[in-house]
Amino acid sequence: MKIPKRLQPLMEDGLISEVICPLMSGKEADVFVVRCGSELRCAKIYKDSIKRSFKKAAQYTEGRKVRNSRRARAMEKGSRFGRQQQEETWQNAEVDALYRVSNAGVRVPTPYGCTEGVLLMELITDDAGDVAPRLNDVSMSAEQAREDHALMMHYVMRMLCVGIVHGDLSEFNVLVNNDGPVIIDLPQAVDAASNNNARAMFERDVRNMTEYYGQYAPELLDTRYALEMWALFEEGDLHENYELTGYADLDTHEADLDAVLKEIQAALEEEEERIERIKLADED
Repeated sequence: MKIPKRLQPLMEDGLISEVICPLMSGKEADVFVVRCGSELRCAKIYKDSIKRSFKKAAQYTEGRKVRNSRRARAMEKGSRFGRQQQEETWQNAEVDALYRVSNAGVRVPTPYGCTEGVLLMELITDDAGDVAPRLNDVSMSAEQAREDHALMMHYVMRMLCVGIVHGDLSEFNVLVNNDGPVIIDLPQAVDAASNNNARAMFERDVRNMTEYYGQYAPELLDTRYALEMWALFEEGDLHENYELTGYADLDTHEADLDAVLKEIQAALEEEEERIERIKLADED
């Protein structure tokens, strides 16, 4: 097959021996099966921001820290250099998240580094050596659904313990082989403590998983894992070996709608200012 332009430098450097075939094309990246020496791996080519269709990216990047002050100022200004740094930060976020959650005991593909906007990582396969299917393409018994759901809740909890929320977790971002589910696609992972949208994203992640497994084991739909875990997280009582119950008291306080609307308006104004800065920087 024709070698994608973005993979050619990695082949020239000997990081990739052969490009086997395309694996998938997603909203933020294209993925290929490649050979690295004697091993088959994935090469994830991140799309440029202008081509990337990931919605509301600003919500996911909120709270991400940049150690280099020059880079941080450039990103805030929205200059050409700043936008380049934003791209690198977006790409490196997945590598950092993969290492952190893997060290926390969560099954994710092993990363092998990110070069020139290309992430090399483990290819998840089944016992026959074929690419593992997505959860969306797998059917199961009620017993298996209960078992895998419990494991996924354990993974989500361990991610939260190290301060990470996946942010886009669903049956389309989970692979399944004989060893169970594997969580993939973490470039949009958010910091649980510093991102104002983290709780809503966390609850959505848990709801997506519960609703999917609930098709096979309907009793799972009555669980409240998200409320239980987040309450423990806020109190500082959540730890990696906590035994979840799936039950929690519902918050019966009425929402402050005026405050919520003010936050939404402030966010819109901030985004408009950012777009205007980018336009001015381009004109310069």
